[in-house]
Amino acid sequence: MEEISFFEKVYEVVKQIPFGRVTSYGAVANYLGTKGSARMVGWAMNKSLSAEYNIPAHRVVNRAGVLTGKHHFGGTDLMKQLLEDEGIKIVDDTIVGFEQYFWDPGVELTVGTVGGSR
Repeated sequence: MEEISFFEKVYEVVKQIPFGRVTSYGAVANYLGTKGSARMVGWAMNKSLSAEYNIPAHRVVNRAGVLTGKHHFGGTDLMKQLLEDEGIKIVDDTIVGFEQYFWDPGVELTVGTVGGSR
């Protein structure tokens, strides 16, 4: 069986974030058993914006609910707009009521759901 790359595992997790919910780079890393690799999750999100992927990267923010990856969305307010279109309020690039929108893959997904992870 072919080994799935870290980025592909990240994409499989992020694809499962429900409409109107968000998660953090660190929560994805923790779910994949690579605590401390939140920055790598961010790199995966940046790469996912190329045409070959259909990943809802706008649903991944930092641990405080700040849209730290917004500059990867073409220098526009696209990340903010996509989240607002899902009913999430953003003020000063921060999700208002972040906790109520937070989706934790470690709680929501069963072990082994993503490419043999965990």
